Amino acid sequence: MKKKIPDQLVQSLDRAIDIIEKVIESNRGYGVTELSNSLGLHKSTVYRLLATLAYRGYVEKNDKNDRYRPGVKMIEISSSVLNNYELRTKIKPYLIQLRQKTKETVHLGILDNLEVVYIDKVETNETIRMYSRVGKRAPLHCTSLGKVLIAYTRDEQLVNDLIGNKGLKGYTDNTIIDSDKFKDHLKEIRKRGYAVDNEEHEKGIRCISAPIFDFSGDLIAAFSIAGPTTRMTKKRVDELVSLVKTFSRDISTSFGYYE
Repeated sequence: MKKKIPDQLVQSLDRAIDIIEKVIESNRGYGVTELSNSLGLHKSTVYRLLATLAYRGYVEKNDKNDRYRPGVKMIEISSSVLNNYELRTKIKPYLIQLRQKTKETVHLGILDNLEVVYIDKVETNETIRMYSRVGKRAPLHCTSLGKVLIAYTRDEQLVNDLIGNKGLKGYTDNTIIDSDKFKDHLKEIRKRGYAVDNEEHEKGIRCISAPIFDFSGDLIAAFSIAGPTTRMTKKRVDELVSLVKTFSRDISTSFGYYE
């Protein structure tokens, strides 16, 4: 559901947060003109906000190319939040076990504002791997994590909000873009207890994901095993189903969930 703009919104703060979120998106950073054009703000406004954010350490300027990137303060805050995030801490050992058993990258994700947010990952040691980072957002309808998160939500309106507000964008030829087919696909996920991203978000990447429930039976997160299709073949994904469902049950049990 789209968030309502509060009556007490502080415009300058809202704009500063827009700038921070933009700067975080790019590995190259952003220049003043790029930010101005992207956010529809006057260059002088962007410059003043960047100067304030730089003073407080939230962004820093690369003097060689005049581009701004996340500052040390952002790293400090994100590390503090993640280190104190109980969900992440409790599930981490299971993610490590999964990586050890599969030799592939394992992700932990939650639902936020009709998107997946990666809150933890354990990286594979293999040379060829998928790109991802903690804090990254991804679409719900074409990632295995996202499909699990939306399939098991108790708020049925979220599916309609996703289709109506975000849309079912086609990222590859395999992406499900038809709303009726997507809804049927979610029913199948709930029936079998896991979801697969069969090169639906990125060509050459295949993932399998399963839900994590709390003591009340509410979905609190999902985890996935992801890798290149050269290793994550369809046959191997089928072989991982039993392991994924076992870990889904075991992690959920650790939060007090019983079927």
